[in-house]
Amino acid sequence: MNLVGTKELETERLLLRKIKVDDYLDAYNNWCSNPNVSLYLPWNTHKDMEETHDLFKMWEEDYIKNDVFRWIVEVKDTKTVIGTIDVVNVDLDAEVCEVGYCYSQEYWHKGYASEALSAVIDYLFSVVDCYLVCAKHYSLNPNSGLVMMKCGMKKDGVLRDRVVDSLGNRSDLVCYSITKHEYLKR
Repeated sequence: MNLVGTKELETERLLLRKIKVDDYLDAYNNWCSNPNVSLYLPWNTHKDMEETHDLFKMWEEDYIKNDVFRWIVEVKDTKTVIGTIDVVNVDLDAEVCEVGYCYSQEYWHKGYASEALSAVIDYLFSVVDCYLVCAKHYSLNPNSGLVMMKCGMKKDGVLRDRVVDSLGNRSDLVCYSITKHEYLKR
């Protein structure tokens, strides 16, 4: 694998770029403070802007490492910051990258998530030279699985009752993946 770090990616409607600490206010207002978003994620709703600021400061500082792949997702036409997508786990021995993402509720069901995920999958196969890209979602959020399938990922299986959401509901963790070979055949 080529640990080259985060490079700017562009799609038809989106710019995927490195996170800047200055993005924290948009992130807090657009998704980090929304309990409907964090319900489907392994982190809690941010209590205040300082929590988001501190996270974005840490993330910006992380870019000195070449094994960090994390993007802010911005709508090109409006320059609106709508979410993040990143590699949340890298297994160097198996050449596997696990991707995670979250978006402002206002931008759900508009194709942005699959557009960004497709760009990241392409980057991980063509530049980073991964063997396999995987992702997981809570079973209570089946729309995230639809995003993964739209990007060519196949359902690997279900980890039963593996997570508890912020409301205390137990949920399965549904796993998807795509190999480089499968990706190149598409």
